[in-house]
Amino acid sequence: MLQSIEARTGNAVGTRWAESTTADIDAAADAAAQAADGFAATTAAQRGSLLRALAAALEAERANLVALADRETGLGLPRLNGELDRTTFQLKGFADVLAAGTIHAVVDDAAIAGAPPVGRPRLTRMRLPLGPVAMFSASNFPFAFSVLGGDTAAALAAGCPVVVKGHPAHPELSRVTAALAQKVVAAQGLPVGVFQFVQGGSIEVGVALVNAPAIAAVAFTGSFKGGTALAKVAAERPRPIPFYGELGSINPLLVLPAALAKNSDELAATLAGSICLGAGQFCTSPGVIVVPAGSAGDAFVHSFASALQALQPHAMLSAGIRATFDKGVAQWRASSVLKPLLQDTPAADSLAPRPYLAEVSATEFIAHHALQEEVFGSAALVVRSASVDDAVAVLHTVGGSLTVTLWGADADTPDHRRLVRAAAQVAGRVLFSGVPTGVAVTAAQQHGGPYPASTQPFTTSVGYAAVDRFLRPVALQDAPAWVIERQGVPC
Repeated sequence: MLQSIEARTGNAVGTRWAESTTADIDAAADAAAQAADGFAATTAAQRGSLLRALAAALEAERANLVALADRETGLGLPRLNGELDRTTFQLKGFADVLAAGTIHAVVDDAAIAGAPPVGRPRLTRMRLPLGPVAMFSASNFPFAFSVLGGDTAAALAAGCPVVVKGHPAHPELSRVTAALAQKVVAAQGLPVGVFQFVQGGSIEVGVALVNAPAIAAVAFTGSFKGGTALAKVAAERPRPIPFYGELGSINPLLVLPAALAKNSDELAATLAGSICLGAGQFCTSPGVIVVPAGSAGDAFVHSFASALQALQPHAMLSAGIRATFDKGVAQWRASSVLKPLLQDTPAADSLAPRPYLAEVSATEFIAHHALQEEVFGSAALVVRSASVDDAVAVLHTVGGSLTVTLWGADADTPDHRRLVRAAAQVAGRVLFSGVPTGVAVTAAQQHGGPYPASTQPFTTSVGYAAVDRFLRPVALQDAPAWVIERQGVPC
């Protein structure tokens, strides 16, 4: 059963309702399959019109949607209004990509007379939509990574119907948003199968959706445990399908000597704010802070801990997420190799967690696997490094990450080159200033990294290249003129 919960009080709101059954899920996937061929053959203008209409519908219902999102998530009106802005920006941005012809672009090699290898037939390379996409909404972004978030926008732009699974952390918002989307699809004269919606908090609902025979691909943002389990389901189907999973990340941030010498206190305050942003419930929240040993590093760590001590994160998105955070922090508290830097603990009945920060040497961090696991929330470890070798070893120990941040690598030196090379080997995005919490929606963005950050490190779930996940290349050999004249639009 599903229930809307007021995030700030934990109180239930309204009546409970049943989650989707396996029959419901199969029916939704079948409806998407029935719509797939016709939707794939729509023009860029038609799909662009749909995406812009979805953005306009969100904007028209802004006040109601944001208030509902705030009730269920406690994220606050300023944050949620900004997130809705991002969501409409994404939808309109993919419409712009369609208008530019990028998605229907073709590569056309003219025929050359003669035998291979010099001679060849005419080959025209185009891209076909994969078919129905199962889209798993995320808990921490109730608009931008949810029902009409980036994955949905990318799939629709590609010409793929979607079957969206709402997240149980904001169930009422999810079904209200889904109903809005379904009205827009109908108003655009498109089949109902273009946008389907299912709900449920049980493992069985997610497994049934991934296993539905009509589903051609999965887009997932969520926990490592849940994502790897569903990826296994996708791989073991009679006909395996691609699973595009973003599974979480530690996001190491390295404070190099050059940064410590410039504006240490300002950087410390910026970092503390990033760790507490959204109660730490960002997939790009910094979780490991590598600081050089020595007096300058000591001063930075003291300033950082003081800034973090003064902050109070808001209530977390759900009781389950909070319980997982508390469990992770308790395990860190029990570690004999960690030196706590913040001493206070929250009251047992507090809905809002306190941030957690502890210090450890690079040697001990590398030696203890439990310290290398993500604690989702306002918690981080300061890792003290004695050398560039230490810093590089920490990065390789962390492994796949969505981001790595290098503060103070402005000069071209052999050490900085080593660090940039190591950072690029383990992360999808390398920052040289600012903090990683905040992911721009643009053509050059890469939001994904080597496993375990994501299951498909060559793809992105943010930015306009996200559409590539749902398009399959096909070469047409000696195609007749009428096929060529479709200019990349599938038949």
